[in-house]
Amino acid sequence: MSPRKKRNSAPPVSVTDRIGALPDSILHHLLSFLPAQAAVRTCVLARRWRHLWRYTTGLRIVALGEEGKVKDLHNFVEHLLILRERTDLDTVQIKFREFCEEDQPCVNLWVRFAVMCKVRALTLHIRHNELCLDDLPLVSQHLRTVELYRVALHKSFLDFASCPALEDLKMSFCIINACRISSRSLKHLTINVCFYVLDCRIRISTPCLISLKIHSYHARTPFLENMALLESAYVYLSNCCKDACLNHASDSFCGANNNACQNCVPIEEDRSRECVLLGGISSAKHLKLLPENRTVIFARDLKHCPTFTKLKTLLLNEYWCEGPDLDPLACILKNSPVLEKLTLQLFSTGPNHKVVMKGSYSSMERPSAISEHLNIVEVKCNVIDEKILKVLKFLTAFNIRFGFL
Repeated sequence: MSPRKKRNSAPPVSVTDRIGALPDSILHHLLSFLPAQAAVRTCVLARRWRHLWRYTTGLRIVALGEEGKVKDLHNFVEHLLILRERTDLDTVQIKFREFCEEDQPCVNLWVRFAVMCKVRALTLHIRHNELCLDDLPLVSQHLRTVELYRVALHKSFLDFASCPALEDLKMSFCIINACRISSRSLKHLTINVCFYVLDCRIRISTPCLISLKIHSYHARTPFLENMALLESAYVYLSNCCKDACLNHASDSFCGANNNACQNCVPIEEDRSRECVLLGGISSAKHLKLLPENRTVIFARDLKHCPTFTKLKTLLLNEYWCEGPDLDPLACILKNSPVLEKLTLQLFSTGPNHKVVMKGSYSSMERPSAISEHLNIVEVKCNVIDEKILKVLKFLTAFNIRFGFL
């Protein structure tokens, strides 16, 4: 007798289309996270999906693979923009691996289409070469965030007077061909490894700015106008800056000599009592100032050093500890009356430092030369040598004593 087959007692599996059961508005949002090509292909899933892609709240025109060229997607995007509904767009991302001059008109058209659809966040990202945007102003009551990577920018585009809602601007590896960046609404500004092609300093007029980041600016240092609402600023100036001494010695710049290099020769605006950088960021609560050793702009600014009336935390590098009496460090400490925490990151970029020392006042009596609110002093380095000992000796003169962490 053949063995009886066991019956499967489990109930039949019910396949439920949980995604398809979602409301249209949620599906429009979910499709926005897909590249446009993938979002359009969902039209074959079922009858209900046939037109969902036409109402997405975001648009991602992306080609970063081997065929990552604008021309590879030109026909597709042209039809996409014609067929999709004119609904508002929260985000538009345009990212390509390569770009050539004949592609400029169509990409500029895509940007204008995004603005017409009331886009709130716009990203232009070109991995190789540079995209040259039209020298026309952006006019949008809705645009809040702009992120640009390898884009050539002109005067009219960087005047954001017609973008009253703009709050966040990020520029990386961009070419700037304008005398001014201005916005009365901007709150966050990042300028990362950008190149400036004019001889004058670009002026940055952003009175409502809250945070500022300038990293490796390849030109003359930007002139910062008053930023009364600024809370934090990070400034890193490399020796590629055009305000870097070409004949820098260990303890001085050649600007003090008769045979000054081209970058150190005083110019008319440097003879004025205006600071290029420090004046604009003097209202900040938190500062990180990390110039490389040949830059001269901070040395010029310190001759007319402003008072940092709100400064709570300050991070400096070895640049501020040059000179026989550490004059730059002494000057900025003297003009920071409410400073609470000082960090000196000396000859070590971090984030892992071999030596970390923490200091504090050793007595109730606090010198009047520096802030009476200074509670924490940190010195970070890789090795304790003569230069580090010189800094420690300077700080101990203010009754600050150190211990190792």
